[in-house]
Amino acid sequence: MGSIQEEHERTMAFAEVALNQIRALRQGAMPRNYEIWYVYATGYNADLNKAINQALALHGTLTDADLEQLHDCYLSHGRTHERIDRIGARVVSEIDDMMSLLADALGTTASFGDNLKGASHKLSLTTDREQITAIVERLVASTREMQDANNALEQRLSTSKQEITNLQANLEEIRAESLTDPLTGLGNRKHFDRVVTEAVRSAAATRLPLSLLMMDIDHFKSFNDNYGHLTGDQVLRLVGMTLKQTIKNKDIPSRYGGEEFAVVLPNTPLRQALVIADDIRRTVMSKELKKKSTGEILGRVTLSAGVSTLKPDDDADALIERADACLYSAKRNGRNRVICETDPEYRGVEPAKVA
Repeated sequence: MGSIQEEHERTMAFAEVALNQIRALRQGAMPRNYEIWYVYATGYNADLNKAINQALALHGTLTDADLEQLHDCYLSHGRTHERIDRIGARVVSEIDDMMSLLADALGTTASFGDNLKGASHKLSLTTDREQITAIVERLVASTREMQDANNALEQRLSTSKQEITNLQANLEEIRAESLTDPLTGLGNRKHFDRVVTEAVRSAAATRLPLSLLMMDIDHFKSFNDNYGHLTGDQVLRLVGMTLKQTIKNKDIPSRYGGEEFAVVLPNTPLRQALVIADDIRRTVMSKELKKKSTGEILGRVTLSAGVSTLKPDDDADALIERADACLYSAKRNGRNRVICETDPEYRGVEPAKVA
């Protein structure tokens, strides 16, 4: 839930795990190491967790060099900017090469034009067969040079076009990565914020309905406490996979934060949104959770969900606030249920802590 108290307790739990890891491995409690272990505790960065688990399985510890490499590879905030800068430099270099080639081509064209003009003038002044033959031969040679230059330019232009297309694809990949939660493969909070703002603007302009689902995994903390964060990660992936499989193309799921998920439902009235939310809840609950290492059945995952629909004077914050309040009502009324703003159980109050 979005309450201040719950957020405080959740972040303090992550902080405690991070400090315990630092103590257990006798590492320096510097900001870099704390960041690594805090992110590890949250499970938000699946690639980081995998790299750490593999290193610990092989060596039983992490050296300072290991920690530095992990931070550079998975957490350095400058990596995206560096990748963009490198691609930008390659685009500039490619353009410089293209301009140089075009300048050469213009020079070749001008030279060929001069040759044509000179040949035309010489031909007009002579009737000597041998001189005419020599002029024509030089003209043919000049034409071949021009053709070769054009062929080389065409090939280089084609190569440059492909290179720039690849660079554009790389930039799009970077953009997609910045908007994707690595653990579940869903859009992240940044992606959600963009999507819901645009959806509200579009719905207001077209007067089409818009609904929002806010969902939270019930008793998620107990999965982490009882079975460890790897199992917690498995729970999050299960919900993410279910959302991908259940919703339609026009609906947009995101990992809102922690164990909370959101689905933006364009052109969807409240009653239809309730059906979708309950379908997701039932599908998640139908799947047994198994511990990968032992095959042990850990039980079933349940979701609580809140549903709101856009009103005439709403902005994105109002839509989110009501969906979150409905979610709190679902938690307060027993969990594993869906509540919307027209249900009698709904109260538009500030959410308090509910596990």
